[in-house]
Amino acid sequence: MTNHLAAIIRSDGIILGESLASQHAIHEEFGGVVPGLAKTAHEENIDKVIQSALQNANMSIEDVDAIGVTVGPGLEICLRVGCYKGRELAMKYDKPFVGVHHLEAHILMARLPPEKHDESITKQLTGDGIQSSYRAMEFPFLALLVSGGHCQILKCLGIGKYTIVGGTLDDSLGEAFDKTARLLGLPVGGGGGPAIEALAKDGDPKSVTLPIPMQQRKDCDFSYAGLKTSVRLAAERICAERGVERPDELPHQDKANIAASFQHIAFRHVEIRLGRAMELVQREDGIRTLAVVGGVAANKELRRRLNALCSDRDTPWEMSVPPPRLCTDQGAMSAWAAVERLMVGSSDSAEDQEVFARYPFSVSYIDGS
Repeated sequence: MTNHLAAIIRSDGIILGESLASQHAIHEEFGGVVPGLAKTAHEENIDKVIQSALQNANMSIEDVDAIGVTVGPGLEICLRVGCYKGRELAMKYDKPFVGVHHLEAHILMARLPPEKHDESITKQLTGDGIQSSYRAMEFPFLALLVSGGHCQILKCLGIGKYTIVGGTLDDSLGEAFDKTARLLGLPVGGGGGPAIEALAKDGDPKSVTLPIPMQQRKDCDFSYAGLKTSVRLAAERICAERGVERPDELPHQDKANIAASFQHIAFRHVEIRLGRAMELVQREDGIRTLAVVGGVAANKELRRRLNALCSDRDTPWEMSVPPPRLCTDQGAMSAWAAVERLMVGSSDSAEDQEVFARYPFSVSYIDGS
């Protein structure tokens, strides 16, 4: 996470207040995140972001019941700023503390009740105590996690209980979008995914021939490094035909065709690998529900195609995708993951909590699991 984010969320999923300090403008000119600049921006904005979220919720820190903060995986020097601030607040105000796994937070957003759900449901379930157990989807389910840094298929059995069914052997889907956007000279401050998605609407997805990755492998893993190379070579070939030196100098229609063709093949790769995983977990575990999470899950074309993948099966699957604004990194995901952990009796020691650049799912948080 390079933006600084905070949110106050209730245990029934109602988001009471949010705040964000964007770093897009800081890193745009460099074409990627500069760790030192990101850390400095975090330090300068963290208190303001927290206070803004509290003000938007019409609350003070004393009114908050618990504090959750992302502790990994990610850029350590940035994670440490947020973690230490969360630890400080939890110890100063004697609040329960949860160190949140960033990828689990993305997954659990699929369980967040709809933003405009009828609050009478909560009261019917729980009375006025707001300790709702209502969720948009129940365990177990299959999750497709696609973001700028991660590309995984996971069998989700419970809070802190995940089995990886497939993952990327090299680049993530979001990274492939970012690199293709840079190749075409698109602005990537807000992420390459939205830029490619917008440009692809003007293009023909069948106009540029690209290979579907890993067609000979019958597993559930991904690979996008070869597709990135194929896109670059195709773009260079079109440059030679047009008499221009670089892909970013191509006419709009050529760039749109490249973007549309790349997006089409990238998503076809997802459909094939995910379809295989769906067959596997349905046969072995009886699972027929899919969560699609992470920043790339905000892509409308991906949502449309995966919805068709679920509905067109012999035995249709149910699919849950967070609203687009809740797919990308935001404060509510960490706050909601903390709620989920606390409601199964799981928390951490604020005094001892550290951060992790790598944070494997193989470690379970739940005692006895």
